Amino acid sequence: MSATVPAPSLAPPGTRTAVRLVQVRKTYPNGLGETEALRSVSVALQPGSFTAVMGASGSGKSTFLNCAAGLDTPTSGQVVIGDQDLTVLSADALTQFRRRHVGFVFQAYNLVGHLTVAENVQLPLMLDGRRPDPAWQDHLMHAVGLAGMEDRRPGQLSGGQAQRVAIARALITRPAVVFADEPTGALDSRTGDQILDLLRSAAQSLGQTLVLVTHDARVAAVADQVLFLDDGRVSGHLQAPTVEQIAAVLLTAGR
Repeated sequence: MSATVPAPSLAPPGTRTAVRLVQVRKTYPNGLGETEALRSVSVALQPGSFTAVMGASGSGKSTFLNCAAGLDTPTSGQVVIGDQDLTVLSADALTQFRRRHVGFVFQAYNLVGHLTVAENVQLPLMLDGRRPDPAWQDHLMHAVGLAGMEDRRPGQLSGGQAQRVAIARALITRPAVVFADEPTGALDSRTGDQILDLLRSAAQSLGQTLVLVTHDARVAAVADQVLFLDDGRVSGHLQAPTVEQIAAVLLTAGR
């Protein structure tokens, strides 16, 4: 188990999957040609699993996450969350599906400056025409350590507090899958550890599937499995990874 193996699927055959990518390609215009960010990526993730995605800069990590979450449209291939094929939905239907079933934690927080903490957390529900459940919102605010800060503006928060707002916003709709793009990358190690613990415990308590992009082997070692990308392709994975195993894979890939 000390080496990676090709990972066309991380879910046993025949099991229900939470997230499935089938032969996903993503290209971007590049002058007269194109850049291929994802090259026929196929992955299946089990419900309730925690997967870390790693790779060098330019390996396709963020593109993988954006396509899997329905934030970007693949050039070809299928992206399925639960039983829904995202690639057959209209733009409006896809937006509605994301608001109801997908949570996304951005590295840059993406909070709305003129809204309060409470309003930022409620935003996915408000955009979907739904009212927040006061009891659930109160539970979330306590869970992320923001109780009593509901009326503050983002400019009055520390980086760790702003990231907690982003996590509460991602969880307010009780999504089936939560995607996080380097959620601890801009934080000090102590705050980063707290944010990671918060994400994992929230996902476990709600039975959510968590997919997290990171460059930090310590963060990835908390996951159930690590998926490695290299030049837009899945190069391998580790189950029940350790920091040492992850570091060895990254060192080998960097040669």
